[in-house]
Amino acid sequence: MPAAVRSRVRGTVLDLAPVFGFTLTFAVTHRLAVALTLALTAGVGVFVRRVVRRESVRRALGVLGFVCVQGALAARTGDATDFFLPQLLLHCAMAVASPVLILLGWPPLGVLAGVFTGEGTAWRRCAVRRRAFARGSLVLFAGKVLMLSVQIPLYLSGQAVALGSVDVFGPLVVGLGALLGWRVHRRALGTHRCPAARPARAGTHADPAPRPRETTVAATAVTEGTAAGATPAAASAPQATATQATTADCTVMERTVR
Repeated sequence: MPAAVRSRVRGTVLDLAPVFGFTLTFAVTHRLAVALTLALTAGVGVFVRRVVRRESVRRALGVLGFVCVQGALAARTGDATDFFLPQLLLHCAMAVASPVLILLGWPPLGVLAGVFTGEGTAWRRCAVRRRAFARGSLVLFAGKVLMLSVQIPLYLSGQAVALGSVDVFGPLVVGLGALLGWRVHRRALGTHRCPAARPARAGTHADPAPRPRETTVAATAVTEGTAAGATPAAASAPQATATQATTADCTVMERTVR
């Protein structure tokens, strides 16, 4: 497992500490004040740890602020299930936004892959990869809908402990959905390779080298053409045509990407 992925998994586990502490404490004591105190303490502890380790302060503040909002809402209503209401609303917003992002050409799976791999948004330059990521994102969308189909009835019935347990295992469900979505993406991508999606380094040309299969076909065409008496320039025409076809199939207009 790459170091970046391990770091993000470890960060996700830490972010779940307040929710896990609240759920476990409320399940044992059935006292909202005690559960809120432990949840806020866990949130402050995660914040301090991130600051000491010089990790992202913005993310630490975001997690701590979110926990404070959850605690304030539950303390005001006196209902433990309201502690999970902000998270539930966030899941609903993500479920609504997913198909919209897919239609706009920003499939969530592609965005996640760009963040985890450091590729950024270079994958959007390839129409084939965008379509493959869109298919994989449908799996993520199905996972969100499945989560909501469990969370909403639990919230409406006031089952705080069960709702907290689902929230704790939520990242695991999302991770499994991302893995399945990635497999769908890879299957939809097939053997396609898009050199245009890899940005050229400084001081180098952006024109990518042809794929091995294209090189073999082009070399065969050149050999046959030369044997037939054609000039090398005329015989190499299929190679240029194949490269142009690949580039046209992979890339889109810059104004479309933007």
